[in-house]
Amino acid sequence: MKQILFFSALWCALAFTACGGGASEQTTDEAAGTQSAQADSLSASADSVEVDGVSGATQVANAPSFNGILMVPPQQHATITLSMGGAVHSVAFLPGSYVQKNQVILTLENPDFIALQQTWLDAAAQVEFLEKEYLRQKNLASHEAASQKQMQQSKSDYLSMKSRLDAAAAQLQILGMDTRHLQTQGIHPYLEIKAPLSGYVTNMNVNLGKYFNVGEPVCDVIDKQALMLQLTAYEKDLDDLKVGDQIEFRVNGMGNKTFEAVLVSIDQMVDSTNRSIKVYARVLHPLKDFRPGMYVSARKAPQKS
Repeated sequence: MKQILFFSALWCALAFTACGGGASEQTTDEAAGTQSAQADSLSASADSVEVDGVSGATQVANAPSFNGILMVPPQQHATITLSMGGAVHSVAFLPGSYVQKNQVILTLENPDFIALQQTWLDAAAQVEFLEKEYLRQKNLASHEAASQKQMQQSKSDYLSMKSRLDAAAAQLQILGMDTRHLQTQGIHPYLEIKAPLSGYVTNMNVNLGKYFNVGEPVCDVIDKQALMLQLTAYEKDLDDLKVGDQIEFRVNGMGNKTFEAVLVSIDQMVDSTNRSIKVYARVLHPLKDFRPGMYVSARKAPQKS
């Protein structure tokens, strides 16, 4: 009887130990599974968010990036073309020089320019005389001391000469000449080509004696104070772009230094060949060393954490 009780107690002890071991193994497996899930979650987070090495901010993966160039907006880029042809008489500036608005860049010589000034001076003198004659005839006609025919003829002569004067003045104004100076200083032998805005002279292909025809470009003047970026984006990125977005960019040849811009315009036409589109950003703090045409790499700025 004692032997039977001993074996019964031994069996119960073994059964209790087996149950305890199974529970321990189950707990270990559950802990390992939890750690694996947490690791997968951290890995997924690392794939979707990365730290920006430039600014220290977080950046969502696959944020739009672009290539492009620095450019001058059309309002700050002037091409000087000639309304009257002529041969170059003098050149005051070299390519790359800075000029102020209305400074003379070069002068041209053309006999037609002298003749136009003479036409205006002659017409101005005649108009003064014909106006007085017309008023005299008008006064006489009102008192029936002169015929209406004489009064009408004097009026016609006056208006015809005034029209000639106004036409010559308009042509001289297009050429940049102030007729008030013509009256006080007399005929100018050379046509002055002036800068339409303050900026740098570029695209200049001028030398003494070279003849330029009407409408032929002489040079450009660019103002670099309002530089922009012309960037190439792609159709797939359009949903992530809007006017006002902050842009970061680097300029070729200036190392890893990062500059800032803001998106101001998105073109409306998509290039059918490569599904690209032009976007434009205003440079916030342009450097003097920036030059239109310099290559840039850019991206939509990461969100600050």
